[in-house]
Amino acid sequence: MANRTVKDANSIHGTNPQYLVEKIIRTRIYECKYWKEECFGLTAELVVDKAMELKYVGGVFGGNIKPTPFLCLALKLLQIQPEKDIIVEFIKNEDFKYVRLLGAMYMRLTGTAVDCYKYLEPLYNDYRKIKTQNRNGEFELMHVDEFIHELLHSERICDIILPRLQKRQVLEEAEMLEPRISALEEDLDEDLDEAESSSDEDDGGGGPCDHQRSRRGRRGPRRHSVQSVQSVRSQLQLPQACKPTARGRPPTSRGETTHARQHQSKIRIAYRIFFFFFFLQGSVYCKTNAMEEIQQINKDSFWSQAQVITTLSTQQL
Repeated sequence: MANRTVKDANSIHGTNPQYLVEKIIRTRIYECKYWKEECFGLTAELVVDKAMELKYVGGVFGGNIKPTPFLCLALKLLQIQPEKDIIVEFIKNEDFKYVRLLGAMYMRLTGTAVDCYKYLEPLYNDYRKIKTQNRNGEFELMHVDEFIHELLHSERICDIILPRLQKRQVLEEAEMLEPRISALEEDLDEDLDEAESSSDEDDGGGGPCDHQRSRRGRRGPRRHSVQSVQSVRSQLQLPQACKPTARGRPPTSRGETTHARQHQSKIRIAYRIFFFFFFLQGSVYCKTNAMEEIQQINKDSFWSQAQVITTLSTQQL
């Protein structure tokens, strides 16, 4: 009775919510000590207290497949199936990071694609460190945004197979989601605007520059100048890019590069001709030596035969 799903629970992805966890892992959770002692009779309000006591994230570990408390509480949420507002409050909680991760895990398992992108993508801005336990029982360092990235892009996390998630691009084309704007892009745009304003103040601004700026605003989005980009790169301590020429090309022109390639090809051809004649000369030398040896052997055999014939003829006489 303690392991059954509540009566008024709705089916998730066409099945019992607890069946989202594989049967082998589910039976191991039912048999573990933490499930029997800490998860018995928990409600949606009491799960929060247990989640606040979590110290790490993980699936199963060890040779006998022991489940972690995080995995036990995730299965308990699937069993009692709390309301969506409670899970949203789990995700929005900024004081306890493991409570937030538990809510994000449940939302990824049971929520729709729109809800997953809507509630989990803001967690990309959470860079706090968390502890994770691998299959060998060893602890590793991780960050909240990395865990959220795996939830949205991996097929398995914490030894649970995640349901298929529709791609964000499809939802954007169907106008179900707005395009995502990264916080890093906003910071970079602000830095570029500040750098442009400072460069305009140094130049004295006014006159035709303002006219060009207004015309540029009418045409479309403003293009940042090279000087502003270089100044922002220096502020962010990034290596400076190669300084372009007046036409925006690198200092080496196309004619110089073609001349260098022709010079290299000529050097390769000269090396090939040299090695060809070197090996040819060696092969001819070997052939002439072999012919001289053959001729010498033929001469020796001829004189030896002639000597034998002369000795036989003298003996007959």
